[in-house]
Amino acid sequence: MAIELNQIWEFPIKEFHPFPRALIGVGAHDILGVEAKKLGFKRSLLVTTGLRGSGIIEELKGKIEYQGVDVVLFDEVESNPKDYNVMDAAARYQAEKCDSIISIGGGSAHDAAKGARMVIAHDGRNINEFEGFAKSTNKEAPPHIAVSTTAGTGSETSWAYVITDTSDMDKPHKWVAFDELSICTLAIDDPLLYYSCPQHFTAFCGFDVLAHGSEPFVSRLDFAPSLGNALYAIELVAKNLREATFERNNLAARTGMMNAQYIAAQAFNSGGLGIIHSISHAVSAFFDSHHGLNNAIALPRVWEYNLPSRYEHYARIATALGVDTTGMTTVQAADAAVEEAIRLSKDVGIPDNFSQVKVSSYEKNQMNTGKYEGRGDTIPGDEKTVRAISEHIQDDWCTPGNPREVTVESMIPVVDHCINGSY
Repeated sequence: MAIELNQIWEFPIKEFHPFPRALIGVGAHDILGVEAKKLGFKRSLLVTTGLRGSGIIEELKGKIEYQGVDVVLFDEVESNPKDYNVMDAAARYQAEKCDSIISIGGGSAHDAAKGARMVIAHDGRNINEFEGFAKSTNKEAPPHIAVSTTAGTGSETSWAYVITDTSDMDKPHKWVAFDELSICTLAIDDPLLYYSCPQHFTAFCGFDVLAHGSEPFVSRLDFAPSLGNALYAIELVAKNLREATFERNNLAARTGMMNAQYIAAQAFNSGGLGIIHSISHAVSAFFDSHHGLNNAIALPRVWEYNLPSRYEHYARIATALGVDTTGMTTVQAADAAVEEAIRLSKDVGIPDNFSQVKVSSYEKNQMNTGKYEGRGDTIPGDEKTVRAISEHIQDDWCTPGNPREVTVESMIPVVDHCINGSY
């Protein structure tokens, strides 16, 4: 399934996709139950990952139930949500006769919930049938409140969701879908819920935000309504990520990253993404590594690859990152953006490359099907792996938005540097 680039670049009319209603700010999570009741929820499937024991699920479940809404807990979603997580959630929803969904967590919880809603709306069809653009045919899905506990995903306000197809584990495929049926009914972003996010995950998720801001800003779509949000999100990341990473209870920094997450997602919602995400999806598909971490490692390599096609854009990104570009040429300023991204990466503890990533060291949730066992603890940099990832990139629905044309051969040195190279 090759993606046709002319689907994007031959059409002058571009589409602005809607956002859900949102409650944003300190204390927003306190009225989750009130909002669920107001929306008419009677019995909700609460979809989450490995947050049991953090206190967040227990607290929010109590707030929902206090308003007279029954809660059915489904906390079996894995990092990089799998197709079977989605199908199991949809089956639980049906078996428990639920009428609504509430997801609590990061992108994995929200995306699995979005996928489950698609399955429910289409009488149990396999979730892998919905890859790509606007595959839904029934335009009514269960209502959905998404409560974020990380500053990274943006899934709570976008029309996108990402699922891993594990039907062929010799060639797993992580795919993205864009569908307005998947848009949440209500998004809740409260920086107080981010305090429990571990240091390394805060950094990983922050680079997800930086990817979400930078990719629509340089996208081939060049969608004007997205450009201001994209650039401002980058500025917010530069100002807040270090403090949010190392001062977990720094409210100003957590609030800054909350706003960056939300604004960046609104930018890519219509402005598109690129091969930072395509590389991340491929690596996650094969090795189940953290999406934000993958983005962090891929980002400076992709910026460097794209520079010749977007020097002026990256020069503006350098300024947003806080670089004083006075006296620099456009090319020098663009190069400085890459250098600043590398500096930020090192400051918050991102590994130099994928070969340094210990895949099994990052927390997985309680559900372990064993599908990724036997792949080793590290990501190998051999020729076979590099080519497999480079090929996966070609079929990713984020790839057409990349400003510079992409082929398997052009990706091989980029992917090789992601795995084996260092700055």
